[in-house]
Formats: sequence, structure tokens, C-alpha cells
Amino acid sequence: MKQSEGFQPAGYVRRLLFVIATTFIGAGPVLGQESDADLAKVSQNPVGNIYNLPLQNNTDFKVGPNETTNNTLNIQPVIPVTVGKFNIINRGIIPVKWQGEVVEGSGSKSGLGDITYEGFLSPAAPGKVIWGLGVALIFPTATDDRLGTGKWQAGPGAILLTAPGKWVIGALAQNTWSFAGASDRSDVNFFFSQVFLNYNIKNGWYLTTSPIITANWEAESGEQWTVPLGGGAGKVARVGKIPVDFQIQLFYIAVKPEFGADWQLRLQAKGLFPK
Repeated sequence: MKQSEGFQPAGYVRRLLFVIATTFIGAGPVLGQESDADLAKVSQNPVGNIYNLPLQNNTDFKVGPNETTNNTLNIQPVIPVTVGKFNIINRGIIPVKWQGEVVEGSGSKSGLGDITYEGFLSPAAPGKVIWGLGVALIFPTATDDRLGTGKWQAGPGAILLTAPGKWVIGALAQNTWSFAGASDRSDVNFFFSQVFLNYNIKNGWYLTTSPIITANWEAESGEQWTVPLGGGAGKVARVGKIPVDFQIQLFYIAVKPEFGADWQLRLQAKGLFPK
């Protein structure tokens, strides 16, 4: 699906990034009182009441019949808003993609993927079990057919977690369906989930595993699920006065479609800002 002449995603992304940058720069004084260990647990809560700006880079290895490499940089600003006894956690996911020559002769592609908005309603004063209920909206902003679905999508989502002692344990799940978009593109019925298990050590260091498990319900039987196994480590450190949560994880894709990736390397840097 070619973009219309009036729609220029690159220009919209530049403006959006400018708004994000000015929002976080003007967020207020940096987090200076909390220890790095405390901030690590705060950072691991996806519905925490704190501004944060994750830059998550996922590199997939041995993709497709040509065993190429794909790369996606997800820019994921998180902006919480308190309304009465609840927080509304607003998260955008802006994917910048590079796709190698998956099939011989197809060439490589790079550009913007489909942008996602996620909104979760969560108690402002959470108990031992923290929950969030919300919605995901996906917009067909991809600059090339190979980088997106060409469909508008929407669906429900939920988060459940607990943080006893040094642990942060939980899961996020959502399913989206296409409801509009290019008529010559396939319908979308897609399940997305992320299980996370973190063990905090000391001085902001922690061990982590947070595989992204997905299912494409429109695919044939045996080609639907993608299930990674693996993990890594992270640390909250100060860059100037700003706390940043650095993380690295490596996954072996144990269950995958025929031409899915064999391995995935995830690198993340998440800036933490006060609300």
C-alpha cells in the first residue's frame, strides 16, 4: 500500500519526537532521592506512576529463507495521568524498522512501522497485586508494505503484577483485530503477551527475563505461535543527573513459524523522569 501524497510519515514522526522530547525535558526535577535499587523496581512496573522513555532495540537473526537480519528500534514514551483514585498510563510505540533481504532478490527496506497507542487504567494507590485494564490501538503508518499490515487495529489489554521483596513478577496480554484499512491486505487477529520475571540484586543491578510471546490467529495451524526463551540482566545508572535503566537480553526462539527468526537480541535504555 503506497502512502497518499498528503501523508508524509517522516514529517509526522519528527513532530511527534519533538513533542515527546519537550514533554520529558520539562517534566520537572530529576529523580534524586530514590536509590538506584528502588528505581530499578519502579522501572520494572509497566503501570508505574512515573514518566519514562524507553528506547528498545530488537535484532532478529536468521529470518526467512535467505536467513537475513531484521532490526526494530521501538521508541516508547510513557506518560501517566492521575484522575481521582486512578492513573491512566499512556504509552506510544513508534517502530523504526530495517528489514534485510528476506527472499533472494527482494532487497532491504527501512522506514517507519505501524504506530501503537496503549492506554491502561490502574489504581493510583496499588496494593500487593497491581493491575491495569486498557486498550490498544494500532495505526497503519508504515512507509512500506513490508513494514506494516496496512490495517487499522484495536483490542483490549490487561496487566497483572506483584513485587514481593526483591522480585517483580507479572504479565501483559492483549489481542487486536483489524477493522479498516487497505482492502487488498490480509485481516489481522493478533495476540501479544509479555511475561516478566525480575530479581533485583543490589546497587540497581537485576536479573531479568521478559520474552514477548505472540500468536497470529490468521496463520495456518503450526505457523501461529512465536515463543522465545532466554533472559539477561540490567542496571539503573545515572547519566548526568538522569537515572537510566540499561538492559540486555538474548532469546532463542523455541517455537516459531517456518521462516521466523532463530535468535533475538534486545538492548534497552530507559530514561526515568518524575511525574
